[in-house]
Amino acid sequence: MTDDDRKSGRDERYPSASELDFWSFVELANHRLATEYGFRHQLATEVLLTLNRASNIVTYDLEAAVHRPRGLSWSGFRLMFVTWLAGPLEPKSAATLTGMSRAAVSNLAKTLVADGWLARTPDERDGRSVRLSLTEKGHREMVEVFRQHNEREYEWTSVLTETEQRILIMLLNKLITNRNQFDVRGRN
Repeated sequence: MTDDDRKSGRDERYPSASELDFWSFVELANHRLATEYGFRHQLATEVLLTLNRASNIVTYDLEAAVHRPRGLSWSGFRLMFVTWLAGPLEPKSAATLTGMSRAAVSNLAKTLVADGWLARTPDERDGRSVRLSLTEKGHREMVEVFRQHNEREYEWTSVLTETEQRILIMLLNKLITNRNQFDVRGRN
């Protein structure tokens, strides 16, 4: 053990910081959280670290491989996706369905309107409100981009059997729907 290792409290059983990969980091984190700090719920930490990591990797891949080459961000795709499939909707509903804030939807809608993919029209029932809808150009783009997106989704999920995919959905739904057990902060 080097002097630097002793000073940093590095455990020789684990790789140095520069040699850690995600899984060895999770193992190190769980060990240190339990032994040095007395935290008891290492499995919970591992589940959520893994869930976040998987989500970030898949999202980045979809954005880089499918959306950015077409001039869309991940957020832009999400807003166009819900508008495409749910039909014309108020920004508040779009925010709920995308998991974004109303301010984010509003700012993003400005860009998508300027690009000719989205239209903002006054709400017929409430003149103070607007409705977001896809333009013809936006509709054509969504059909094309989703064809590519869906193939990439299939590539990701094809490592799981159909039964495993359904179990994963069930488990994620269980995690999401039981959040009312405690004071969850954030968007729906």
